[in-house]
Amino acid sequence: MSENGNEKLKVGYIHLSGCTGDIMSFTENYDDLVDLLDAVDIVYGQTLVDRWDMPEMDIVLVEGSVCLEDKHSVKELREAREKADLLVAFGSCASTGGFTVYAKGGQQAQPQHASFVPLQYLVDVDLAIPGCPPGPEAIKKVILAAVNGDMEYLEPFMKFTEKKDACGCDLQKNIVNQSICIGCGTCAAACPTRAMLMKDGRPSYNCDRCVKCGLCYYQCTRSWWSIDQIKKEMGLQ
Repeated sequence: MSENGNEKLKVGYIHLSGCTGDIMSFTENYDDLVDLLDAVDIVYGQTLVDRWDMPEMDIVLVEGSVCLEDKHSVKELREAREKADLLVAFGSCASTGGFTVYAKGGQQAQPQHASFVPLQYLVDVDLAIPGCPPGPEAIKKVILAAVNGDMEYLEPFMKFTEKKDACGCDLQKNIVNQSICIGCGTCAAACPTRAMLMKDGRPSYNCDRCVKCGLCYYQCTRSWWSIDQIKKEMGLQ
């Protein structure tokens, strides 16, 4: 972070293997966009800033998974890790690989076909904002929390970096099977592909629709604390 509290946060943006839906979601903060941009200096970005060398940054948003066969992308990601205080996996492709993990590069299956992985496979990631794409409000709040140094708000986003993959089955194993699901339906409401539905008051998971974005598990009100802590609060242990 900038040492001088009066300085704007230096922010960079890198687009790897994704659909640009995440940055489009950010721009949907219509009413607050001017204030958000006024709070930061965008110092790096392929279409945002006219410069080729990567500067020092307080925070860099990296959208998309990284293609292991794309040497430029791998180099840029590793350089960003060196130049940024906080590296953010921006969206599900960056944080869990999303649907890109199924890609074959348009080729027949063979050893040299393209492989796409989440950022955590190559570098240390400080924060992850899952979603396909993340909601505009969540993006705004994460940026403002970084501006204000609100680490308490950012803690769950830091915790999500521990996951290298995500699936609707996480909800079944870690929430429903642990008897801590409250049947609120938040997971189903958050799912962008309707892979998660509510049946008889409990989540029902369709693996054929799942794009591995992890949003259902992340949005679950029971997933933010450890299972042991929840059971202790509920008097179950």
